[in-house]
Formats: sequence, structure tokens, C-alpha cells
Amino acid sequence: MTPTPVGMRCPDCSKERTRVTRISAASASALPVVTVSLIAINVVVFLVAALTGGGLASGGAGPLMYNGQLYGPSVSANGEYWRLVTSGFLHAGFFHLLMNMIFIWILGSMLEPALGRLRFLTLYIVCLLCGSLGALLIEPNVPVVGASGAAFGLLGAAIVMARRRGIDIWGSGLAPILMLNLVVTFLVPGIAIGAHVGGVLGGFLAGFVMEEVGERHASTAAAGAAAVIGVVAVVLSLAVAGSNI
Repeated sequence: MTPTPVGMRCPDCSKERTRVTRISAASASALPVVTVSLIAINVVVFLVAALTGGGLASGGAGPLMYNGQLYGPSVSANGEYWRLVTSGFLHAGFFHLLMNMIFIWILGSMLEPALGRLRFLTLYIVCLLCGSLGALLIEPNVPVVGASGAAFGLLGAAIVMARRRGIDIWGSGLAPILMLNLVVTFLVPGIAIGAHVGGVLGGFLAGFVMEEVGERHASTAAAGAAAVIGVVAVVLSLAVAGSNI
């Protein structure tokens, strides 16, 4: 074997020039705008909910929380369909918000530069909607809030995309993080199991669809294909909520 600037290579291979691709400093340091915007929205909504309903510790119990949380009977009987989305921007306390925002920042900083803003935003919304579907399937009569469904979905999509790029999902830590969080989900009381499971399954599916379509078509087509999953999640959510009246 012969030592070269790119590692040990066989004598024949070491005579060949290796193509090196460099990422420009501008793109490498570009701020993940969508990720930062989503975090900012979550923080602002939390502050408004807390200030109008009861403090930072609980996230408040005021009108914003009451009218925005995911609650099956309100979705079905009153036609309050916005709860499928607004619940993903409300949090039951500062610690709940903090953990989700850290999770979203780490995953968003990794996925947004790879996917681009449009596909990443689409992925986030689809995962959020799939999390709402999961919550309605498991506990339709229990109020649910939090961005963890979307966050779990981003992790699921990251695992799919890493595998397709030949990255070891165990060595990279992606799979162990998912396993650990699922264990916590099922063992710790008070956690919306359906939202977490629905989110990660939605992330798996959306990530796969984006990768498949993205290899053959433009990024807008990949975003559109993933958006169909979100539409299906909404339709199923309304059907599930209606069946539990």
C-alpha cells in the first residue's frame, strides 16, 4: 500500500489523480434559515401562550393553548382542523420547548443544507401532520401539544437519507438516538406516544419519497411528492377524529 493525501491506496490506484470537491466557505457557513425561522416561531408562540395563560413553567393554560392544542373531539365535532398544525407549535413548559428546539436545531442544521429550503420545510410540515395523525390514532381524546412529532420525523428522514448515502446509521449515532428516544417515549408517562411514532414513520416515508423522486426530477417535484403524504395524513386524521365522536 502507498500513502497518499487521501489515505492508503494500492500502487496502481495511487498513480491515479483523485477528484476532490470542496464546499465553498459561503455554503458551508450558510445559516439554515427555515430551521431558525421554525424555532423562532415556536419560541414566540410559547412566550405568548405563557404570558396570556399562566407562566413559563407550564406553557400556560390560556386561550392560545386551549384553542390550539390537538384534541380529537374538537377537530371532529367543531371542525377545528387547524389544531392538526397549531398543536405542533405549542409546548407544555419551558423544558419541553427547550428539548424539542435543540433536537430541531441539530437535525435542521444537517438536513436543510442537503435538501434545500423548500424540501426541508415540506418535510417538516409533513412530519408534523403525521405526528398529529399518530396522536389521534392512539389517544384521540387526550390533548396533545409539542413539536416532537415533527422532530422525530426529521430524525426518521435523516436515517433514510444517511443509509442511501452509504453512511453507517449506527456508527453515526442516528439509529442509537432514535432507539433511545423511543424507549423514553414508551417508558416515561405523559408522553404522546402516537405523535412520536407517527412522526418518525412519516419521516421515514417522506425521506424515502424525496430521495427517490429527487434522483430523477427537480426539487420542487420531490417536495410535491412528499406533500402528498401530508395531504393523506390530514384526510386520515379527519376520518379518525370523526370515528371517535
